Amino acid sequence: MTQVEIGRGKTGRRAYALDEIGIVPSRRTRDPEEVSISWQIDAYRFESPVVVSPMDSVVSPYTAIEIGRLGGLAVLDLEGLWTRYEDPQPLLDEVATLSAEAGTRRLQEIYTAPIQDDLIGRRITEIREAGVTTAVRLSPQRTVQHHKAVIDAGVDIFVIRGTTVSAEHVSGRAEPLNLKQFIYELDVPVIVGGCATYTAALHLMRTGAAGVLVGFGGGASHTTRNVLGVVVPMATAISDVAAARRDYMDESGGRYVHVIADGGMGGSGDIAKAIACGADAVMVGSPLARAVEAPGRGFHWGSEAHHPDLPRGRRVEFGTIGTLAEILHGPSSVADGSMNLMGALKRTMATSGYSDIKEFQRVEVVVAPPQ
Repeated sequence: MTQVEIGRGKTGRRAYALDEIGIVPSRRTRDPEEVSISWQIDAYRFESPVVVSPMDSVVSPYTAIEIGRLGGLAVLDLEGLWTRYEDPQPLLDEVATLSAEAGTRRLQEIYTAPIQDDLIGRRITEIREAGVTTAVRLSPQRTVQHHKAVIDAGVDIFVIRGTTVSAEHVSGRAEPLNLKQFIYELDVPVIVGGCATYTAALHLMRTGAAGVLVGFGGGASHTTRNVLGVVVPMATAISDVAAARRDYMDESGGRYVHVIADGGMGGSGDIAKAIACGADAVMVGSPLARAVEAPGRGFHWGSEAHHPDLPRGRRVEFGTIGTLAEILHGPSSVADGSMNLMGALKRTMATSGYSDIKEFQRVEVVVAPPQ
């Protein structure tokens, strides 16, 4: 990789965001109706490569069930309002009325309520009894404390997600989570992340994770770049982690770890380009925050927005544009890539001549300046 001189004492690798690359059509095209966008992780198969971010503004037990019925997977945040309050709807309604100035402070206050293990069990049971795959999220800091309630409730997929998750966290204050031992002792597939480099991803894959999240999550509601100065553009990050997956397959004798692009995908074109760079699926929040069923009522925020000491996200107003079904599968009434996300992905793959996700990961891409 070409190193760019930043100054006499520092060089850096040129990295690319999704809006800086383009997908190249091939000599062959296909009928979009003959394209498969299904994917499978462990024993669980999904008709769409969409994993909905564990954000209170998007995922409630109700929307998790609806998204499951629409062929996707929604991840419920077990550190969110649904496990802190018996009925969080009044608080969700309040958040939608807050001014921009009062938003962060009030979110911090609302999220000081303790997480209740009995509510963890009840929320998981509610989703599981609807007959859809159940996925939940905890941060690395709270996984040891609450994981027993998660497993006892019968979760299908366990997501350990933070801004940055490593397999070698160093702490002199508390015993860090031993991911390798923890994952080995669990009887459910674990998705872990985020990460954004080849080396970090390879270490996470060696823990036994079934999937790795690429990126720092949050996307439109994230301010990590401004607050921490931490950023790796998504096209480069996904491609690097996909290379780690390839090399880990050789190292492990064929074990395949799924790569899930997490954050920074606001429309259908971004989703297609993420998969073209090597992702097996995408984790999105803001596109579904625009659904009329979303609990945020057109507002969107993640767990970073209410951090008690250093918030790294904000509450964003998107408004609503349609139902979950219309946003995922159409029909679309707009021309900006915010609706019929899966129909657009199928058409991109058909235009490029590929019949499934694994094939489409080999599509040619070019560097193309943003419009």
